[in-house]
Amino acid sequence: MTDLRSRWNALLLLVAVAPLFGCMVLDASPHQSPTTGLEAGKTTMNFGSVVVGDYTVVSHTLVNSSNSSITISSAIVTGAEFEISAPTFPITVAAGQQATLSVTFAPTSVGQPTGTIVLANSGPTPSVTLTLSGTAVAPGVLAASPSSISFGTVVVGKSQTLAETFTNAGGTNLTISQATPSESDFQLSGLTLPLTLKPSQSTTFNVTFTPATSGAASGTIIVAAEAAGWAHGRRGQYHRAAVAGGAQTDLQAATRARDQSLTIPISGMADSPGQLTSTSSLSFGSTTVGKTQNLPATLTNTGGSSVIVSQATVTGTGFSLNGLSLPLTLTAGQSASFNVVFAPPSAGSVSGSVAISSNASNPTVNTGVTGTGVAAGSLTASPSSVSFGSVQTGNSQTASQTLTNSGGSSVTISQATATGSGFSVSGITLPLTLAAGQSTSFSVAFAPQTSGTAGGSLAVTSNASNASLAVALSGTGVTAGSLTASPSSVSFGSVQTGNRQTASQTLTNPGGLSVTISQAAATGSGFSLSGITLPLTLAAGQSTSFSVAFAPQASGAVSGNVGIASNASNSSLNIGLSGTGATPGTLAATQSSLNFGSVPASNSAALSETLTNTGGSSVTITQANVSGTGFSAPGIDLPLTLTAGQSFTFSAIFAPQSAGAATGGISVVSNASNATLAISLSGTGTAAGQLTVSPATLSFGNVTVGANQSLTGSLSATGASVTISSGIPSTSEFVLSGMSFPLTIPAGRSASFTMTFTPQASGTASASATFASNASNTPGVESLTGTGVAAVQHQVALTWDASTSSVVGYNVYRGSAAGGPYTKINSASDATTAYTDTSVTAGQTYYYLSTAVDSEGVESTYSNEVAATVPTP
Repeated sequence: MTDLRSRWNALLLLVAVAPLFGCMVLDASPHQSPTTGLEAGKTTMNFGSVVVGDYTVVSHTLVNSSNSSITISSAIVTGAEFEISAPTFPITVAAGQQATLSVTFAPTSVGQPTGTIVLANSGPTPSVTLTLSGTAVAPGVLAASPSSISFGTVVVGKSQTLAETFTNAGGTNLTISQATPSESDFQLSGLTLPLTLKPSQSTTFNVTFTPATSGAASGTIIVAAEAAGWAHGRRGQYHRAAVAGGAQTDLQAATRARDQSLTIPISGMADSPGQLTSTSSLSFGSTTVGKTQNLPATLTNTGGSSVIVSQATVTGTGFSLNGLSLPLTLTAGQSASFNVVFAPPSAGSVSGSVAISSNASNPTVNTGVTGTGVAAGSLTASPSSVSFGSVQTGNSQTASQTLTNSGGSSVTISQATATGSGFSVSGITLPLTLAAGQSTSFSVAFAPQTSGTAGGSLAVTSNASNASLAVALSGTGVTAGSLTASPSSVSFGSVQTGNRQTASQTLTNPGGLSVTISQAAATGSGFSLSGITLPLTLAAGQSTSFSVAFAPQASGAVSGNVGIASNASNSSLNIGLSGTGATPGTLAATQSSLNFGSVPASNSAALSETLTNTGGSSVTITQANVSGTGFSAPGIDLPLTLTAGQSFTFSAIFAPQSAGAATGGISVVSNASNATLAISLSGTGTAAGQLTVSPATLSFGNVTVGANQSLTGSLSATGASVTISSGIPSTSEFVLSGMSFPLTIPAGRSASFTMTFTPQASGTASASATFASNASNTPGVESLTGTGVAAVQHQVALTWDASTSSVVGYNVYRGSAAGGPYTKINSASDATTAYTDTSVTAGQTYYYLSTAVDSEGVESTYSNEVAATVPTP
């Protein structure tokens, strides 16, 4: 173990020490530069702007400021566009002397290239670095926008102008010396040559196409320009020179022009002028005055260019145009249609023209128009109205009707319709055309289906000036006389024998003709008529009333009839009669007398009584008068009607206020044959009983909590019987048993009960038991007391003799039956020879024994068994 811990510590040491050998601290103090050596002055060289393909040379001065010679062994150049022109290395610069470095910048593409020169030398500063930069630009380039020009179609003799732009898209100035169109139909304006454009500069001018003849035209604009730039020859032929002072210089100042040429295609189409044609003439023929007629006309551009129609002028009374919206442009070959309208204001022939103005080669074209106005046709009806008078329903009557065209032009009748109930048209076939002055006749009929006045119209529709013509129609439908009865039957209901009941009956003639009633008779036992004298004539719509009577002589249902004979369309009319003869109502009581027996004073008793109508007609009870002290009958709601055989049950009540015999009665007054019915009442009031609770107090003493104890008590009745309705202890710890409610105890008798006390907690408990009854001294109360005491906690103390062997402790076992089985009750062996069992239950017997345990855990056999009984509680 020690060795393992030592090795672990050594490993930890290695882990902790390892970082010291993995890092090295660097010296951060600055180095001191020598005060003398090879110096380059400026460390940057900027070559400015150079045209791609040309070059420039820049010189730089190197100074040896040390006290001894310095040899520059080599010069390393980065950047493909840069090259050292002079000197050739190695070179030696004496102390205090200078050397000139010449560098050439020859760009091959547009941009801003950079580079470096590193000079390796023998001086204190072993290397000197120069930073190189310059800008490469493209030579001037001429660009045209658009690259070609198309004028489209231009009318011969007209001109069209388009804009053209020249732009210098290069990096040097550009001079335009020439711009010439190849064809005479094309001209340039707004361009003054020669013109110099700086890089990205533009100029805009106009190109105009003025065709002299029709057809396609094409040509070019030939442009010549010169771009400025450096002309030093190709790389590899650079002249190497050294210039003192490090200033930039041109190795050759002369410039050479770079020529450029550009050709711009131009084209156009020349068309001949527009030519307008129109419909030469229009004839409208005859047109009704007040009407309109349309005829179509067409305009066509037969030329080679568009025509703009600016005006249309109409002459001639009644002529006008529609469908032509001006100004109107017609392309070559295009047509436009419009309408010429003729609406003559009066009769007669009319002529005129339509003049169309435009920018065509023929600026005005004319269309002649003619037409004749004629008077409109007009319809008249004869007669102007038709009255059919009275026509019996179911029959038909016709009348002749004539329509005449009284106008100057034909009239077409498209519809002739009769409106109104019963009216119709026949004898005319539509559509029908009537020439001026022509007539047609047809029939109009009236066939009423119901009586009454009817109105309608003959509606004629045509294309006449009076397009809608109406002829009023009228007539009256009449019907034959008829009789109706109201009511159609008569029911008299129940009528007492020996009595008489009447009902009114009405007869009405709803027809259109008079009706004569010749006979009216009643059939059926007890039925009769009065108030009608025959024969009787009823005009159309007239009524008459009379009486029908029912006087039954015996009980039972009776039916009959009133038979009416007349000359009406329904010559026999029957009115049903019905009624029931009924015997008088009679009132009877189920019990003619009611005896309530003995009733304790201040109490009440009720008895049921039933009234029945034993007669044949209804009985209405109007009074129920109760006499006698303590008697009442509150359940009768008056007036009360009982139909034949119906019964009514109510309660009579006796409530004596004192002891002693009492008598009374109920007098029932009604419209029965026995108008007054008497029911006698009797009863005896007795003194109220007394209830005694014994003992007045039940004391239960001490009762263990959770246990219970019961005591008995009794209830006694004196003076009269007593009915106990309930007995309730005031707390749940006391419970009443041995008695069911309600309970009646006769006078002089007693009843026992049991009260049980079950305390729920320690301490004194006080309560009461309340007995409700009909006794005069109700309620009866019994006091209840008791004390709850906590249950006694028992324990069993055990001791045993110590073992003679060498032991370390003892175990205790317990069983609930002699001979086991046993369960160990101590949690661990105990070295003492005594043990107290506190987990015992009152009233239970337990059986105990013990064992000894040595140091090796070996347990001895059981000791002898002892028994212990725990007392109760």
